[in-house]
Amino acid sequence: MALTLEQLFEKVQKPARYTGGELNSIVKDKSKVAVRFAFCFPDLYEVGMSHLGMKILYGAKNAVEDFWCERVFAPDTDMETLMRENGIPLFALESRDPVRDFDFVGFTLQYEMCYTTVLNMLDLAGMPLRAADRGDDMPLVVGGGPCACNPEPLADFFDIFIMGEGEEVNLELMSLYREHKQRGYHKQEFLRAASQIEGVYVPALYEVAYCDDGRVCSVTACQGAPATVRKRIIKDMDTAYYPEAFVVPFIDIVHDRAMSEIFRGCIRGCRFCQAGFIYRPVREKSVDTIDRQSRALCETSGYEEFSLSSLSTSDYTKLEELLTTLLSWAEEQHTNISVPSLRVDGFSEELANRLNVLRRNGLTFAPEAGTQRLRDAINKNLTEDEILETAHRAFAGGWTSVKLYFMMGLPTETNEDIVGINTLGQKIVNCFYQNPDKPKGKGVTVSVSVSCFVPKPFTPFQWEPQDSLAQLEEKQKLLRESVTTKKISLSWHDAKTSYLEAVLARGDRRLGTVLEEAFRRGFNLDAWSEHFDFDAWMDIFRSQGLDPDFYASRRREADEVFPWDHIDVGVSKAFLWSENQRAHEAVTTPNCRQECSHCGATCFKGGICVERR
Repeated sequence: MALTLEQLFEKVQKPARYTGGELNSIVKDKSKVAVRFAFCFPDLYEVGMSHLGMKILYGAKNAVEDFWCERVFAPDTDMETLMRENGIPLFALESRDPVRDFDFVGFTLQYEMCYTTVLNMLDLAGMPLRAADRGDDMPLVVGGGPCACNPEPLADFFDIFIMGEGEEVNLELMSLYREHKQRGYHKQEFLRAASQIEGVYVPALYEVAYCDDGRVCSVTACQGAPATVRKRIIKDMDTAYYPEAFVVPFIDIVHDRAMSEIFRGCIRGCRFCQAGFIYRPVREKSVDTIDRQSRALCETSGYEEFSLSSLSTSDYTKLEELLTTLLSWAEEQHTNISVPSLRVDGFSEELANRLNVLRRNGLTFAPEAGTQRLRDAINKNLTEDEILETAHRAFAGGWTSVKLYFMMGLPTETNEDIVGINTLGQKIVNCFYQNPDKPKGKGVTVSVSVSCFVPKPFTPFQWEPQDSLAQLEEKQKLLRESVTTKKISLSWHDAKTSYLEAVLARGDRRLGTVLEEAFRRGFNLDAWSEHFDFDAWMDIFRSQGLDPDFYASRRREADEVFPWDHIDVGVSKAFLWSENQRAHEAVTTPNCRQECSHCGATCFKGGICVERR
């Protein structure tokens, strides 16, 4: 006899992943709801519940009286096995209704290695994988998030992709659906109408042609769809929706704290960083808004810690004033403030003193490259003197632990740059012991974490090849051999995972057959190392007649048509190419507050692009 859902909860690890009912979760009367949205995070509960974007969109949709957004997470393998054995389809946490009964099934696409999990969740929901096989009686499958800026590998599986920030466009899409539903819904008619909403991309309305050598020749819009799809942004962060309460989980999650978003975008323009370009322009919240939202979250959620969320927190123009304001009540309430995403050149002595009254954690900085030449090539705009001066201030302020993030495989990199990672780490160790103001009787720990460079769309390095696996493994070996002190703790990212990430990041629609075959072979949760099988992935590429090196390891020509060229994030391709050429000359570009580089983001008429004028 098949088990009930309640009986399944008794047989799995961490049943609280699936039960729902958490503090501040939202349950509505279905009879009064016009449009239902299943917000799916293609990873485990602990990861998805840590994601700020999900919290914002969950609240924004549920703020509309007749919209109901519910949460859905990928079940772990023990739960999935029991669900399939007992005929229980994928369900939403708030109502426990099957997601195939919803109007929209939306996925946030944060990481390329989650693509197989998306397909597995669709199948577990009892839905056909391909959009063309889903009729009027099936939910519309929607995707958004950073990976949606190149949606082509997933194009055959999704009805709609949302480009850019989702608070406004999601509500516009759901409102349009409500109108069509009231007068008689037909999927194809709705999709044509939805394609006219700025920021909405309907892949079925675009035809892709390929050249004989496998490159994309053209992408042509059909049935009245726009030739290019421009991303959406929120212009005024002070008036934008932000939740007053977060759903509070019953179990520990990856980031188990409140989060206060302080601004969007980044002024820096690091040439490897996709986020720094696709989230332009910079738009800040006021100190008063952040203070009010932070207080509300701590009061409604009971959290004793909140973090300031942004791409580069120390670039917030009023950070000192903000910390003073927040500390005026956080200290009284014994609430800790976490300040991540600090740049070393933005870590002032005053900021160190303010942080000193908070719970003492290790500091994390990202020099990214071990030599000045390579830091200039990637436009990090950071000198060794600034790095060491920051370390000096931190050690004088009482810190004894520093974590440094680097990359290897960056364009123009040499062996000297690899050895330079350890050289810089050793200089920071020396800085601690040479500092007369260092904490007495304590040693220092410098943790060096090295990831593999992955070329991404909409960056100056989108034309660059990724290092081969052999090259990356040789560089990792060189780095290990260069470390000669136990004061430096070294870790590095798996090169094979980074290789597949590069393939999927710059892929085209032909990779849909690879992803579908991977799902058919049982691939799922590939973002977790215990589930990732590189050799099996390579076998699938061979079976489908596709060469992964074509996507990961090939240098693109300046005029090549990219699979994502019909997507407009506001930063021009000409600007990105000019930045690529400056990288090869190791010439830096000033940040957006110093000087406008005419990247194209002025088209949005908001944020720093307007403030400068």
